[in-house]
Amino acid sequence: MHIQPTPPGIRVSLAELIEMRHRVREVQLFSTPARRSPLIGLHHSKLRGRGVDFDQVRVYQAGDDVRTIDWRVTARTQEPHTKLFHEERERPIFIMVEQSRRLFFGSALQFKSVLAAQAASLFGWSALAHNDRIGGLVFGDAEHHEIKPRRSKQSLLQLLNRLARANQALHPEAVGERDSFGLALRRAREVLRPGSLVIIVCDERTLNDAAEQQLGLLARHTDLILLPVSDPLDHELPDAGLLRFFERGAQLELDTRGDDLRVAYGGLAEQRRARWQRLAQKLGVPLLALSTTQDLIEQLRDHLSGPQAGKRA
Repeated sequence: MHIQPTPPGIRVSLAELIEMRHRVREVQLFSTPARRSPLIGLHHSKLRGRGVDFDQVRVYQAGDDVRTIDWRVTARTQEPHTKLFHEERERPIFIMVEQSRRLFFGSALQFKSVLAAQAASLFGWSALAHNDRIGGLVFGDAEHHEIKPRRSKQSLLQLLNRLARANQALHPEAVGERDSFGLALRRAREVLRPGSLVIIVCDERTLNDAAEQQLGLLARHTDLILLPVSDPLDHELPDAGLLRFFERGAQLELDTRGDDLRVAYGGLAEQRRARWQRLAQKLGVPLLALSTTQDLIEQLRDHLSGPQAGKRA
């Protein structure tokens, strides 16, 4: 019996998540003393790697990195001065990534679940490059898998292994918790120490009143980066005639030929996006929305080089 291979973009393997480490250099997510990440300006706290906390300016000495010369002070004093940075204590980075039935869908380059996994992996490898402690939580329809933050490659590999296994186990008929996102956020509040950086990759549709409240509480003591994932069909219903959906023995029919239905559908999608934007502005955190229509790296570059770069979300 010949088994058809799974088309690319539907599921992701551990090997593919490990390979994401080679793409870290393609986008600057965290800062170094020589390179400042635009994410810094998007948040009230500095989202940075170790060693970039400004300390003082002093007279230039032989061996100093010329890239750290303070040209304003140099011009004013007519003597070369350089900026000094003191090494920042590493912070725990906690990556929360959803792998649920609602993400097991995609109409463009890949499924939302694959894009979410890729994003979590990229942030993980970027954090590891800065010697930060990395942990996380993979949450889905029925199970949560937690990895305690540790400063080791093994900790990240454990997280990616859990992530790949959760992705491979996704099924359109899965049954799970009604508020898995809220439960995951409550768990994060219980285990995370103040000052941690929490990277949240989830379905755009997962935000509700309870989750928004939990995010507000979490943001009081930690730094957040929000990455809601969506697909074009989440935002616009095509004129495709009569559509039939089957789920758990129930059947739903939608007549997409009517303009009213498609307009209402698009309106709900716009409300979801606006809600994420209001939340990010309220909490003062970066919002990096992702879509299945474009390569992950290209989207992150667009976010970090666009008009919002250097400004608070």
